[in-house]
Amino acid sequence: MTTTFPDKTLLPDDTASLRAAARFVREHDSAALLPLLLPGLGGPDLQALAGHCRFAHAGLLLFPPDADSLRAQLAFCGLAVDTPSHPSVVVRERLARRHGRDPAELDVRILRPQVHGRHGERRAVEVFALTAPPHSGLEPIAAHERTHQHEAHLAFEVEDPEPLALRGLCAILVRHGARPDGGGYNPHEDGTVLYFALPAEAACDYGRLELYARGDHRDTLAAHLDHPGYPGHAEDPYDRTRRDGRQPAETLLHLLTGAWTTQALAASARLGLPDVMDTRTAYRTEDLARLTGTDRRSLATLLRYLAMLGAVTQELEPEPAQEPDQESHRKQERFRLTELGALLRADVPGSMRSLALMYGGPFYRSFGGLDHAVRTGQPAFDHLFGESHFDHFARDPELGPLFDQSMAASSRMFHPLPGHPVITAAARAHAPATVVDVAGGNGELLGRILTAHPHLRGVLLERPHAVAAARRRLDAAGCGARCDYRAGDFADVPPGGDVYVLSRVLHDWDDDRCREILRHCARAMPAHADLLVVERLLPADASPSLATAWDLHMLCNVGGRERRADHYARLLADAGLELVGRSPLPLDAHVLHARKAAAVPDPVTRRS
Repeated sequence: MTTTFPDKTLLPDDTASLRAAARFVREHDSAALLPLLLPGLGGPDLQALAGHCRFAHAGLLLFPPDADSLRAQLAFCGLAVDTPSHPSVVVRERLARRHGRDPAELDVRILRPQVHGRHGERRAVEVFALTAPPHSGLEPIAAHERTHQHEAHLAFEVEDPEPLALRGLCAILVRHGARPDGGGYNPHEDGTVLYFALPAEAACDYGRLELYARGDHRDTLAAHLDHPGYPGHAEDPYDRTRRDGRQPAETLLHLLTGAWTTQALAASARLGLPDVMDTRTAYRTEDLARLTGTDRRSLATLLRYLAMLGAVTQELEPEPAQEPDQESHRKQERFRLTELGALLRADVPGSMRSLALMYGGPFYRSFGGLDHAVRTGQPAFDHLFGESHFDHFARDPELGPLFDQSMAASSRMFHPLPGHPVITAAARAHAPATVVDVAGGNGELLGRILTAHPHLRGVLLERPHAVAAARRRLDAAGCGARCDYRAGDFADVPPGGDVYVLSRVLHDWDDDRCREILRHCARAMPAHADLLVVERLLPADASPSLATAWDLHMLCNVGGRERRADHYARLLADAGLELVGRSPLPLDAHVLHARKAAAVPDPVTRRS
């Protein structure tokens, strides 16, 4: 039966699918939905997916005869009809491939009418609309797609997507039975889509899952499409064109020029370019050159490269009536800072400017000696600068504070820590509890903990120059009066605390030094005390991970290493401590929870 509006016909199959999608989006949430899609998913893998991704929408493909019919259909299903539409590059290409059609024939649009979850979460129904007027020749495509529902999917948006973290999430999905099933990059909205076919035992009517990551992640996409589980994967690695259109030599060339990316971002930070721009205004090149004291033509070259990276967007003013020469044409360019580029400003929360200066400065120079580190096992930094990076930065009045700021630039990994059960239990204790931050840097983490829990007290142990910076930060945060400061080394870990924290410390050192540090902590800890260790963990399999990249960084610059969870468990055991739990944090980090190991009864006593 067909439901009729004045002059418009609503197709019952499409309408039923649209209503079902809206109902599904309203009723489900991320943590409960993921185990339904991937039976057997649980533990750290579930925590990692739920911690990095949020359920964003259910998607489906409709075939309205015209735009007015689509609006009427949305209204009939209680969905917003004023949602803007964008071209769908990904679905258009998939349909063209599947049905042997020219993509130019298929005008697929995306609409995302908003839907709210049970607790007010903002979600959407993603509608792909291929207008199929009667006698258009598109009827066979519509009939096939309605039967097979190839494009019906559930989407999870990746929050704070980073290439290695994104690959790690993909690896978790594959490990639990999902199969790579295409994807693409949509330049119209600057977003990357990674599709997975769900396992047959998934407890829902949707057969596909989408990971959506804002920004251009085509290198991750290429690896996704080259996965052996993807139907389009070619078996011969020496005779295939990558599914993103790149030949292996082109892909390698992109990888080899990665150093240019580091220097372009670092140079823009050093020049103060992001600091004279914002995300609302498009600036002419000559104005930016004047504000930064740079050569206009050279700055334009840098800006165009930054636009390719997504740090700025490039816009062109309308063409003049007469044909411009190349130089005057370039003068019409305007550039606008993106949210990504804004992280290089000095004055924004979560600024990553200091990281850019470190990775484009001393750490960049040391990576030129990576072959020395691999050949000898000794840090390239020490070989290049004649001393460890700790000593080098401590003596340099500019690099020392910059390094401490760069450590704080990754502070988003600390967001969940104040809510860790060990911290909250200490905060609820009757007597005021004390958190001891060992090598606590500039106090970023301790400040978060003390701010979240006004009844806690803190002790920060650090080098003398870092203690001064931490004192200023904690005073500014309003919790300095509840904190004591100790200038010293690991041998000076203060006794009597209730919670001890070692955040991103152990990866700086070899195993022997780690055991020594942990023994100092164990000696200082009362029997009831807890130890929280924050580190990135190497995956137990070959899954991509930020820890794998940082393992190379530690080899080259520090002489330390990243480790697997079982490796840390052995180091803790050697120090008389026991690993009792771990949980994931943002940016591929984890917090390990350890306590003093239970004393082994004396054999003589046990026999008696």
